[in-house]
Amino acid sequence: MRKSVPLIAVMLALAGCAQPFSARVSRFQALPAPSGQTFIVEATDPGLRGGLEFGQYAQLVSARLVEKGYQPAPQGVQPDLVVKMNYSVDHGREKVQSTGGFGGYGAFGYGGFGGGYGGFGRGYYGGYGYSPFIYGFHDPFFYGGGYGGVQSYTVYTSELDLRIERTTNGERVFEGTAKAMSADDSLPHLVPNLVTAMFTGFPGNSGETVKITIAPPPKSRN
Repeated sequence: MRKSVPLIAVMLALAGCAQPFSARVSRFQALPAPSGQTFIVEATDPGLRGGLEFGQYAQLVSARLVEKGYQPAPQGVQPDLVVKMNYSVDHGREKVQSTGGFGGYGAFGYGGFGGGYGGFGRGYYGGYGYSPFIYGFHDPFFYGGGYGGVQSYTVYTSELDLRIERTTNGERVFEGTAKAMSADDSLPHLVPNLVTAMFTGFPGNSGETVKITIAPPPKSRN
């Protein structure tokens, strides 16, 4: 007779196996072709401005924009563009699911919800980033499998919002939102992956929503 294994034991067993990070990214854009336009990054929430944590995430966004052909504005010089950023993670919601028979790799890996890279229009496979994310945006945990019994778990939804405006007239030229679900509510883990998702295929096709999947970091060789 198969014994029921608590969910926490399964999660701990998986902790040593890095999982891909998946986010749903929506973008609307009318950005001019990059030709060295200058920018600054500021927090949408005034309470975050000047904070060390926000500054760290702003540096990540700045680095991505530089890769795309934009340049940070020199101190005291009015930039061509202002990038407004906000990020958040909710308090989570409890999920209860009856399971029967361990679903194996399909429950946790690439065979989760939606079966592979599809699900939100076109799919991307992005760069590397740490993530405790279990694959599949809508319900990433134990979809279609698990040990016998009833299991409960917490799902957190994180979000990154970017708005880019011209400083000369306030015209908005980019709006982007990246959302993900995970077992972790740690912003220092989530925001870098959301930034990577946002800038994969940036600026994207206006009005399109895509699913971006970021590979886990490669295993260290000892």
